[in-house]
Amino acid sequence: MEYLKAFLVGGCICVIGQILIDKTKLTPARILVMFVVAGCILGGLGVYGKLVDFAGAGATVPLPGFGNLVAEGVKKEIDEKGISGILTGGIKAAAGGITAAILFSFIAALIAQPKSKSNM
Repeated sequence: MEYLKAFLVGGCICVIGQILIDKTKLTPARILVMFVVAGCILGGLGVYGKLVDFAGAGATVPLPGFGNLVAEGVKKEIDEKGISGILTGGIKAAAGGITAAILFSFIAALIAQPKSKSNM
């Protein structure tokens, strides 16, 4: 049942993204930012945590999950260190994911030998 919940919630997030790509003039980058910001807002309000409890990885792996992670980190850091936690909490909470993204992007660039658009 866990897998079904994760699949349904993660799939719904993907469907929303695909509808936004197909039916609006928003660029994929703006849609990605919207997802992260929505996850951050919903996480700050405590709503996204309930979705994570229900769907597990179906809610934490997509981009809104990253926004939620940042919001949870900020809330925790504010509780521990006060107002300075606004600046440090999100980065501390997401440091592992950010580091992995940079590392794997670098490895992919080495393997794929990307070219700029002007050279294509």
